Amino acid sequence: MSIRTVLRMGDPCLLKVADKVEKFNTPELNMLIQDMHDTMEAEDGAGLAAPQIGVSLQVVIFGVKSNPRYPDAEEVPYTVLLNPVLTPLTQEVEQDWEGCLSVPGLRGMVPRFARLRYRGFDQYGKPIDRSVGGFHARVVQHECDHLQGILYPMRITDFRLFGYTEVLFPGQALMDE
Repeated sequence: MSIRTVLRMGDPCLLKVADKVEKFNTPELNMLIQDMHDTMEAEDGAGLAAPQIGVSLQVVIFGVKSNPRYPDAEEVPYTVLLNPVLTPLTQEVEQDWEGCLSVPGLRGMVPRFARLRYRGFDQYGKPIDRSVGGFHARVVQHECDHLQGILYPMRITDFRLFGYTEVLFPGQALMDE
């Protein structure tokens, strides 16, 4: 389909709560998901939320196999998730570095629940229900935050651990989201 422009922090669309998807498996929804997939692949992203390309719907995609931007990350299955509901499975929180395609060139240390359950639907309306931890849990929380108008810098608790990637990690090839 097509590669879409990723909106950047400051765009009002990124600050809104996204609308729920009401109809599954429509030509419009399927085209949106294909465009999101193409855009995520073109940007070497680990995930993408519909609001990041200017569509205020509760649609996220994510997945990591072998990604040069995340050489140490465990594999996360490619998932299309609509109308997600996240439930923490522990109060344990892990801090780790995050970036975002909507916040290019920056990284920050972000606290996230270590384990969670996520439920929702795929693009055809089939239920999804998974319990996950580690990088998988982090990616899901990051992407689903976009549906609530939250960008990762809003979650940072110590701004000494937020800055430009090339300054924080000189000589390393880390990228965004």
